[in-house]
Amino acid sequence: MITVYVLLAVLALGGLLLLGSSVRIITQFERGVVLRFGRLRSATRGPGLALIAPFADRLHKVNMQIVTLPIPAQEGITRDNVTVKVDAVVYYRVIDPVKVVVDVQNYDHAIGQVAQASLRSIIGKSDLDDLLSNRERLNQGLELMIDSPALDWGVHIDRVEIKDVALPDSMKRSIARQAEAERERRSRVITAEGELQASETLAKAAEVMTGHPAALQLRLLQTVVEVAAEKNSTLVLPFPVELLRFLERATPAEAAAAASPEAIIDPSDAPTHGLGAGLQRDGASEKLTAGGTPTATGTTTTPEPASMAPAPAAAGR
Repeated sequence: MITVYVLLAVLALGGLLLLGSSVRIITQFERGVVLRFGRLRSATRGPGLALIAPFADRLHKVNMQIVTLPIPAQEGITRDNVTVKVDAVVYYRVIDPVKVVVDVQNYDHAIGQVAQASLRSIIGKSDLDDLLSNRERLNQGLELMIDSPALDWGVHIDRVEIKDVALPDSMKRSIARQAEAERERRSRVITAEGELQASETLAKAAEVMTGHPAALQLRLLQTVVEVAAEKNSTLVLPFPVELLRFLERATPAEAAAAASPEAIIDPSDAPTHGLGAGLQRDGASEKLTAGGTPTATGTTTTPEPASMAPAPAAAGR
């Protein structure tokens, strides 16, 4: 009786082992490829429970998710003879699990090698400026180069991105000097354009002031107000020649002649009221009389007319 129980237990254990070896679980992002005695089964197993024949079938699970594959930095010489190191990253996914299992051995390694070779080829065909500024076009070209053989293996390349371009230190210094020179050129051009516009505006302002001389005087007063706002103890006020000319034109000729210290008036034009009227010249140092000459001491002797001479004393008495 005990022997029967032992046999039943062995059979049950064997059945559990057979059941365990014939049942497989396939997750949602995987697909199963079955090989029976080394021959491919046409049907691909989907997610869920998959039953296979024990000891006869072998199940290969293939991941259908997008895989990120970093490409190690590749050193190469560009078309303009610059040594650089470029690294990239490849995003790919399996579209045909049968080809991945049957047509290629270790497709991850195969795609990595193709990506490295394509990256070196792109470096040799491109200039340094393209690697630094035109990466979008290089990424597209690199994607086409890798995707062409990968399609035969059942793999689709979603995208390829160049991550970094490492330059030698000497080349970095050269690029920095070039950028500095370019910035200096732009600053000088902007300064020159500003000077040109300012000169044109000043020329127009000069034309307006020429037509309206009073504008120059107003501008001078405005300048005085701006300088006085600085609270300086000394104020230097320049008078431009144009302002003096304007004042000269604005002053009547008679007033200018009367105000001039060097003006000499003819004695015959001055009223005498019976006496010679003297005109002062040079302050109080010299005087002119109607009938006399200037004296050195500053006094003038005026001869009295005969009609104005005093009468003799005898005649009065």
